[in-house]
Amino acid sequence: MDFEYGIIGGGPAGYSAAMMLAHKGHRVILFEKDKLGGTCLNRGCIPTKSLLHSSEVYKQILNASEYGLDIDIKSFDFSKIAEKRDKTVEKIRKSLELAVKNSGVNVVYAEASIRDEKTITANDTDYTVSQIITATGSKPRELKDLEFDGEFILNSDDVLKLDKLPKSVLIIGSGAIGIEWARIFSNFGVEVFIVELSEHLIPLADIEVSKRIERIFKQKKIKFYLNDCVEKIENKIVTLKSGTVIEPDFILSAVGRVPVQLGLRVNIGDSSGEIQLAHYAIFQAQKLACGVNYRKELIPAVIYGEPEIAWVGLREQDCDDSCEKLMLPITALGKSWCDEAIDGFIKLIVKNKQILGAHIVSKEASALIHEVLIAMQNGVTTDKLREVCFAHPTYSEGIFELVKLN
Repeated sequence: MDFEYGIIGGGPAGYSAAMMLAHKGHRVILFEKDKLGGTCLNRGCIPTKSLLHSSEVYKQILNASEYGLDIDIKSFDFSKIAEKRDKTVEKIRKSLELAVKNSGVNVVYAEASIRDEKTITANDTDYTVSQIITATGSKPRELKDLEFDGEFILNSDDVLKLDKLPKSVLIIGSGAIGIEWARIFSNFGVEVFIVELSEHLIPLADIEVSKRIERIFKQKKIKFYLNDCVEKIENKIVTLKSGTVIEPDFILSAVGRVPVQLGLRVNIGDSSGEIQLAHYAIFQAQKLACGVNYRKELIPAVIYGEPEIAWVGLREQDCDDSCEKLMLPITALGKSWCDEAIDGFIKLIVKNKQILGAHIVSKEASALIHEVLIAMQNGVTTDKLREVCFAHPTYSEGIFELVKLN
């Protein structure tokens, strides 16, 4: 049987494109060498959020007396926490597999190669297609002299294979992966060290977001070294360029990912070499399959944990004096006090009543950012936002508090 589309890679970009194209009546075949869901579902977003949630529950129980609760907890079983993580991933993957099957997409579970412009080979079988799309994802970036060995120098795939927690860990890089793992380990009582080459944690974030997270990490006794890097490693003793000596149980290298490409084809998702976020991959698939455009400058970013971190649009350091900064501390919101989540802020970058950027450090930031994003994408001014009745007590009303006098 011939197919109109042959898609290599079953991550968010690949399966989304396959299902959308099949929904439009096209004959689609999808090749996946491992498991549907790609890095996000199997080795990234989902398993780490499950671990993060377990770590936060543990942390809350340890501090239960602050909530007026008398709970005695002495330890935890990490193997059961990992088991819960794996079951969560499996449930989501089975649901995805069923959705892809019901959409009419033909799935071949095998490593695929491109024989020519119209032929994909898998399991010694040739498949004829009218158009080839590659959605082959990405792999952890490896630094020179810090090559992964799966024992002392781990990547984000390796760390999910741990059957027990270390006593201490050195994390290289403070992007989303580094920050979230720092929070997971710290919540479970692991001593955490972060080394960041840039001047601040989370270099891609607004400067005030970075500074606030640095303050929070100091309070949580997460040690970090800025403008620094690993100089040498001898007998598992790490010496930084600054001269600082650290003896971690292992190193987690979290310095980003690099595209996996199969040549000059139509690449979507991480393999395109653009923004490496699952939701961006899905939007690339939607543009390809349905012609729906997106504004690349309005792709939101979220880092999970307590408090959540989210942003979209221009940062303060990107703006000139014509922009206005509106900022509200989370302590201004009654809901934050009820939730014992008072560390953070909501910040808007505004020019001529138009919102150009939003930066949030708060519980529920991952949801709040989309309220602002919808306004930004549709040209809703701060004046128009003032006409929206926000419920009380909520975190959302913080947006209203920012604009009601502006």
